[in-house]
Amino acid sequence: MLEFRYDTQLLIEGENLDEDAINDYFKNNFKGDCLLAVGGEELIKIHFHTNEPWKVLEYCSTLGEIYDIVIEDMDRQARGLKG
Repeated sequence: MLEFRYDTQLLIEGENLDEDAINDYFKNNFKGDCLLAVGGEELIKIHFHTNEPWKVLEYCSTLGEIYDIVIEDMDRQARGLKG
């Protein structure tokens, strides 16, 4: 059994995005691992394993437009099922 079930990935398009501030917010407010928040002031890519992907989507949507959203169930994948 995985500690964090959902592989959550998305892009944030906005203005004056700050990848350091986004990283800090994730670390201080969400439970999860494998955080990747990289990019520039107008586009950030997020990759994060969590049990509450809806919280990630909610936060990211406050920063700008979110798209290319992928949420995969890694527990299902580990059992050989479509995630």
